[in-house]
Amino acid sequence: MGFYENRELSWLKFNERVLEEAFDENTPLFERLRFVSIFCSNLDEFFMIRVGSLFDKMNYDPKDRDNKTNMTAKEQLSEISSSVRKLISPKDKAYEKIMKGLSEYGIEHLQINSLTPQDEAFFKAYFMREVLPLLFTGLVDKKHPVPFFKNGEVYVGCKIRKKTETRCTFGIMPVPENLPKAVFLPKSGKFLLIEEIISHCAKQVFSNFIIESRCIFRVTRNADISIDEALFDHDVDFRDIMSKLIKKRKKLHPVRIEFWGNPDSDSVELLEKVLDVKHSFVFKQRSPLSLSFMNLLEKRLEKEKSLFFEPLTPQQPSSISRNVSLIEQIQHKDILLNYPYENINQFIRLLDEAAENPNVSSIKITLYRVARDSKIINALNKAAENGKDVLALVELRARFDEENNIGWSKQLEDAGVNVIYGLEELKVHSKLLLITLRDGTDVSYITQVGTGNYNERTSKLYTDLTLMTANKEIGADASVVFNALTEESTVESTNKLLVAPKGLKSRIVELIDNEITYGSDGYIAIKINSLTDKDLIEKLAEASRAGVKIELVVRGICCLIPGVPGETENIRVISIVGRFLEHSRIYIFGKDERRRVYISSADFMTRNTERRVEVAAPVLDKGLADRVCDIFSICMKDNVKARELMSDGQYRRVQQNGAPALNSQIYFYEQAYNAANSINEQNNVNIVNVKKVTNSTAEQPDTGALRVKIRKVKRPR
Repeated sequence: MGFYENRELSWLKFNERVLEEAFDENTPLFERLRFVSIFCSNLDEFFMIRVGSLFDKMNYDPKDRDNKTNMTAKEQLSEISSSVRKLISPKDKAYEKIMKGLSEYGIEHLQINSLTPQDEAFFKAYFMREVLPLLFTGLVDKKHPVPFFKNGEVYVGCKIRKKTETRCTFGIMPVPENLPKAVFLPKSGKFLLIEEIISHCAKQVFSNFIIESRCIFRVTRNADISIDEALFDHDVDFRDIMSKLIKKRKKLHPVRIEFWGNPDSDSVELLEKVLDVKHSFVFKQRSPLSLSFMNLLEKRLEKEKSLFFEPLTPQQPSSISRNVSLIEQIQHKDILLNYPYENINQFIRLLDEAAENPNVSSIKITLYRVARDSKIINALNKAAENGKDVLALVELRARFDEENNIGWSKQLEDAGVNVIYGLEELKVHSKLLLITLRDGTDVSYITQVGTGNYNERTSKLYTDLTLMTANKEIGADASVVFNALTEESTVESTNKLLVAPKGLKSRIVELIDNEITYGSDGYIAIKINSLTDKDLIEKLAEASRAGVKIELVVRGICCLIPGVPGETENIRVISIVGRFLEHSRIYIFGKDERRRVYISSADFMTRNTERRVEVAAPVLDKGLADRVCDIFSICMKDNVKARELMSDGQYRRVQQNGAPALNSQIYFYEQAYNAANSINEQNNVNIVNVKKVTNSTAEQPDTGALRVKIRKVKRPR
């Protein structure tokens, strides 16, 4: 299809780039094992969501085709099966190579067939003492119902027969959840996984049977739950509906079976049949099915500093004074934070100040994912307890965070926060905070717009931007967004903010069209996680054909293939996969005086542009806009962790070609440390320099003039 790539296959290429990090010898050894784990957990989610939804589509709408590559669901599933199978061997090799390296530090994953008599005696004694009392066993045959296999759990299976019979049956043993995942020999780093011990000691369980063969396997289930609109006709709290759907998800149809080792064909065929999983989605591998034992290894290796990344601490932003009210500082000048290089504590400080400031009348915020021990939630609770009018939109449909968000919504309500759940048809994915201050008759705003979640944990792992501004037009726009959400509506147009689903995509198209009028003098720069929206892909291709220079930093899925003659030859695409998860979204249109710079919560995916409430904010302060453009420019110059998407659809590492090595993520940390050092030196405070791990270096507006249009939509009650 010319310059199009299939979404699912593009995602698998992204996960392949993650796996490549496990082979990078410049990455500390244990961190390479962590990349193997990330690769596996990514793949798990891919099967649960994307593969699960494709199976649903194949069964209920088999003629439907991908709008970019014209592939049916069946054709996509066939390609996915083939592509995943090609990734298993490299993953196994990465695990084996890393474990071989860790053996030099005393960590050794033992082989069952090479245990010494003393080792075998230890593991058997452990099994009899610790495991057997907790072990549940079941049979799969005509006389017994098929047991329920939990999603993602590891099982041991045995093909067994009675000594007086020739007919075999199949015994199963779930690995108990409350046992350590790995068992170490005394005073040693040598270990076996608990499932290996159970398999090896199966004779102690099925003592009246002959064991013909054994296998270790794992089942992945479809987890793509959808909200049935009929549910909203009932007078039921939305939290109760979501709780029921979460329980339902745990029992959805299996989509994958994984085996560790080389199981016998009878066991494979039996599980395929009873679980109704196609043979093409049965995968065999040489490495463990779950790497959840990694934390046990990490504890044993924590003194071996060379095995881990150098610790990097998010810094106090040099633009913020510790001695002056943060609200006053924002009222004086816009502030931009760059995570994880600068810390999220300043945002929490803003909430804490707002909770205590007598002039603050209300705080409104959208919450998509928050940390499990959230200081942000605590600040909102404190504000409500102090008599502030606090509104929190908690998105209960944030995938795999539903239970967490249900709990937070209850806690917020208990503290007196007004909690709403969002819109029936649309997830609210925006990262938006509005603080309203009233001093007599004067009303002013502090508005924060971010690219990432209000989550202290991920703020140390994801790259994200946060803009805090007292601009009254932006504040008025944010107020309109919150009013619309509380009125079960969506905003169609605003003055400064771009708000999906009605006012973001159309405005981006206008901005691209404007650059098209400049031809070869036009410029577009976009940094996002994924690019799948066909309308925007076609518009970028149109701009390329007009000669506009287009630079894209797309971490994950990219359905646009650059460099295709006559179509996308003026587009360059890179992906950065490194120590931190690239998550910030930046939109830049034009140069010099016509330059427009935005940060946003929205990727260029149809779900973001058409089916979610998203917000993009203009960076109006020239100095901050220059900084955002510099961030983008450094990313484009990365020649350590960047891969470039070529016209053949393959990614290749960016070559240094004699240029100094530049790891953009480490560069930004060095910037943050240097800026913090400079400020602390002025205050006669010394902090440790970052150790280089690479060679890189207002008046209240008239609301009647806002021209705001609101469209009513239904919302869950």
